[in-house]
Amino acid sequence: MSAPRHAAPAQHAAVARRGRPLATVGRIVAQLHADPRTIALVMFLPVVFISLLYFVMIDLPTPPGAPSAFDQIGPTMLAVLPMMLMFLVTSITMLRERTSGTLERLLTTPLSRWNLLASYGLVFGALGVLQASLLATFVLWVYGVEIDGPLWVLLLISLLDALVGVSFGLLASAFARTEFQAVQFMPLFIGPQLFLCGLFAPVDQMPDALAAVARVLPMTWATEAVLDVTGNTEVSGSTWVGVSLLAALVVGMLVIAASSMPRRTR
Repeated sequence: MSAPRHAAPAQHAAVARRGRPLATVGRIVAQLHADPRTIALVMFLPVVFISLLYFVMIDLPTPPGAPSAFDQIGPTMLAVLPMMLMFLVTSITMLRERTSGTLERLLTTPLSRWNLLASYGLVFGALGVLQASLLATFVLWVYGVEIDGPLWVLLLISLLDALVGVSFGLLASAFARTEFQAVQFMPLFIGPQLFLCGLFAPVDQMPDALAAVARVLPMTWATEAVLDVTGNTEVSGSTWVGVSLLAALVVGMLVIAASSMPRRTR
């Protein structure tokens, strides 16, 4: 009869361990709820950028019958803004966890590093869905850009783009000691991709060396996929390859971030 008495604490511990990731998700959500500036940065700043871009380009002359300048460049913002902003927000948020000692206390519990990062990915991924939906609403309906391909693929690309920013932000936070250093990583990660992704010039028209670099950058995969969806009714195989590469990169970066996360904060 002693076995059930000994088994009960073990069962309670197992339940606690299974419930801890959900508790971590709840804690991250509560933390974001208490920081409305972060939510505003993620949700509304992209809309401000899109609106500024629209009003800058609204009166630019275009050849008769050709799409407007904003119609050509506006949808590509769904491949640029989510990655950029989610990288910045995630790296700073995770770094605050380190410097406050919260991360070290969490890592002394049975919660694994992978579960912790997956919780962050889940929460910020949900923010990415809302961000992509809001951006698409302004680009497609408020500002009237028409796309030929399926909308859900466009939203999927934007979501994966945001998750790439989240995963790289989590990785960057492992190497930064201050929030300022975390911000400094953004030009290093975003800057080259912004210039080489095809936003300012087609990748095929770049010098061979730059084109070779551009084709291995995640923002290039996302930009080319967005352009394919906006210009074609059928999603091409190369776009699905780009989507698969983005998804694989998210998983790979989360694994690397988990392995690089120390048990003690610095």
